Amino acid sequence: MNYKNIRKAIFLTRPNRFIAHILLEGKEEICHVKNTGRCQELLTPGAEIYVQEIDNIKRKTRYDLISVYKGQRLVNIDSQVPNKLFREWAEGRQFFGENAIIRPEYTYGQSRLDFYVESGTRKILVEIKGVTLEEHMVALFPDAPTQRGVKHIQELHQALGNGMEAYLVFIIQMQGIHYVSPNWRTHPAFGQALVQAEKAGLKIMALDCQLGQDWIEAREFVEVRLK
Repeated sequence: MNYKNIRKAIFLTRPNRFIAHILLEGKEEICHVKNTGRCQELLTPGAEIYVQEIDNIKRKTRYDLISVYKGQRLVNIDSQVPNKLFREWAEGRQFFGENAIIRPEYTYGQSRLDFYVESGTRKILVEIKGVTLEEHMVALFPDAPTQRGVKHIQELHQALGNGMEAYLVFIIQMQGIHYVSPNWRTHPAFGQALVQAEKAGLKIMALDCQLGQDWIEAREFVEVRLK
């Protein structure tokens, strides 16, 4: 997918999880952060970032923070993009079959999951997790405890017992990753739920992304290591 009206800027501070102060063409501006995660290793003072200028007079902020350089690595932190990327990738590669019907935001149990797919007689639930945390070429999820993420896995686990297929897909919003793993240090309950669901038949997969200043695309499979 492509972004329009991308501008280069410098990150200054993040007073709360929704707002950042940035330096754009020598002027300090307020920018919306499209990711409520911590992103502490990414959003550091002086980091080079890319923002999208939004022409909407009803908005409180004129810019959205899209990506940031961590050293030489560009990382997309737009939390709205992983679902779009997976759908583009799945439809482009006919991952679920030529005539598969992919429906977004499907309510199952007590959760709203990202996709429901029908392909012939197959009924499939898919939950997407965008990954922005990297340590030593390893992608980790989550970057903060997520009870909502554990609940999603439990719902997928339950669906397996009701005769459905279930996928959890990590979309790694960067390139050059060796493998992805649950962040056991930050939230062991997420990793434990994932291991239990995988034993019951949950399919876990990961895709990396190629990206530039104004575009991003899901590309290749990346190894998932649960332990």
